[in-house]
Amino acid sequence: NIIVGFSRLGGRPVGVVGNQPAQMAGVLDIDSSEKAARFVRFCDAFNIPLLTFCDVPGFLPGLNQEWGGIIRHGAKLLYAFTEATVPKLTVVTRKAYGGAYDVMSSKHMLADFNFAWPQAEVAVMGPEGAVNIIYRRDIQSSPTPDERRERLMDDYKARFANPYSAAERGYIDDVIVPHETRPKLIRALETLQTKRVAGPKRKHGNIPL
Repeated sequence: NIIVGFSRLGGRPVGVVGNQPAQMAGVLDIDSSEKAARFVRFCDAFNIPLLTFCDVPGFLPGLNQEWGGIIRHGAKLLYAFTEATVPKLTVVTRKAYGGAYDVMSSKHMLADFNFAWPQAEVAVMGPEGAVNIIYRRDIQSSPTPDERRERLMDDYKARFANPYSAAERGYIDDVIVPHETRPKLIRALETLQTKRVAGPKRKHGNIPL
């Protein structure tokens, strides 16, 4: 449910991290969080820029994940992205929900450039789940609950679950069409060639192991 590997942008090597929606809908679980965190730290150790493709509906729920420490393992990926000082580029291709979106090299985690495709949904949670929680009484009291739910979902998508709302708040730098992705990423990477991060005077951080 997460893919890592290497590629090139404008002749420069980059490390690629991407959710795999064809496997478990692309959710983050314990194993995928550790896999991605290790790769991110590897790239940062060897000064390889990071490119992240975000399509994540959330963290995998379930008793096994809770007992296994999904929060602690998810924090490893969050820490790895935040501590990395290499150039960090992110493209939101579809879903970007809740804490899992934050972890996937979002602007909140100090990514340098964040792009989104027009169909991207950047929100706390999906429209259906959000509407069922926020407007539960409204839907139950409606004579046509299904139609009411659909209208509320459309309104939620228009107001929140789109890249433009996130761009207004500064969380997305640009909304781009898919065929512009590679040229935009190359230009962004060229801009970051002189990136330098002055960290605090310490030997290393304290990663949540």
